[in-house]
Amino acid sequence: MGKGDKKSKKGKIVKGTYGNSRPRQATKRKVAEKKEAAAK
Repeated sequence: MGKGDKKSKKGKIVKGTYGNSRPRQATKRKVAEKKEAAAK
């Protein structure tokens, strides 16, 4: 569970890959949720 772990989110960020633990639309989705929460 660290930078060398290919299956963890942190490991995928370090390697620059995507998968179940790091979906491709993760950043955009979080930003959209924050804006919706702020609007309400």
